[in-house]
Amino acid sequence: MKSLTLVVMAAGMGSRFGGLKQIEPVGPNGELILDYSIYDAKRYGFTKVVFVIRHDIYDIFKEKIGDRVSKYIPVSYAFQTLDYKIPKDKIPPQRSKMWGTAHAVLAAEDYVDGDFAVINADDFNSFEVYEHFKRFHENSVDEYEYLSVNYPFYVTQSKYGAVKRGVCLVEDGYLTGTLESEIKNESGKLVAYPLDGSSSFPILETQPVTVNLFLFKKSFFEFLNRDWQEFIENGLTDSNEFMLPVVLRKALLNKEIKIKAETSHGTWLGMTYREDVENIKNTIKNMIEKGEYPAKLWD
Repeated sequence: MKSLTLVVMAAGMGSRFGGLKQIEPVGPNGELILDYSIYDAKRYGFTKVVFVIRHDIYDIFKEKIGDRVSKYIPVSYAFQTLDYKIPKDKIPPQRSKMWGTAHAVLAAEDYVDGDFAVINADDFNSFEVYEHFKRFHENSVDEYEYLSVNYPFYVTQSKYGAVKRGVCLVEDGYLTGTLESEIKNESGKLVAYPLDGSSSFPILETQPVTVNLFLFKKSFFEFLNRDWQEFIENGLTDSNEFMLPVVLRKALLNKEIKIKAETSHGTWLGMTYREDVENIKNTIKNMIEKGEYPAKLWD
């Protein structure tokens, strides 16, 4: 059986949330969002989990989640550091923020030996997403074909402020590009402000957006390594980031890859703001009452 690894990006600081949202309890027995993600991944055929974290949160992360789930599925830790695959003299002296989502995935390279899915640690995704991953993993034979599982924007918006999403451009079932944007509600209309500084544009509530739910083949590291070197050579600042949508857009433009686009209409819960926690707890409680999850995940 082909290996299928879950790569969890968990190195973010949660500045808008005001703390380590990766370890915020949301289940009736103190379960984290990650408990539900790993539970679903395991039941849909994933064989290993790689947590991409920072060194300074390793102890608490291992205590709060790693030690528990490692009894049920093999777990590895990859560390995203400011000096990972970069000469120290190239790092701006005032830089403290990590280098972004593409750099986080790159940090997992040595722990992946086949197909791998990428998720955010602080997003609750419907089990349906893992069905998409499993089906693609079992059926796709092209090493340079990947999968993006997207949601309609209305599923992912927050009542408490603007959110950052990758706006999907789709043609004949395949992504032609994504545009990482901050999406705001302005006078009842949704407006996307691209992070690359290009012109803002209106979107509909049904617009597919990516929330970093991808299934990649091992070949993806070819593009990550190549573009990371280019990112370094273009000059590093206190704030620029090496982002997955940018790497994907370049490879798509060069026709080096293709990315199948599938839309999930299941539940998605993001923990961007502290106020989001109560809604997540209530939604999970309702799902347990409907029998979608056991009251205690890990017995």
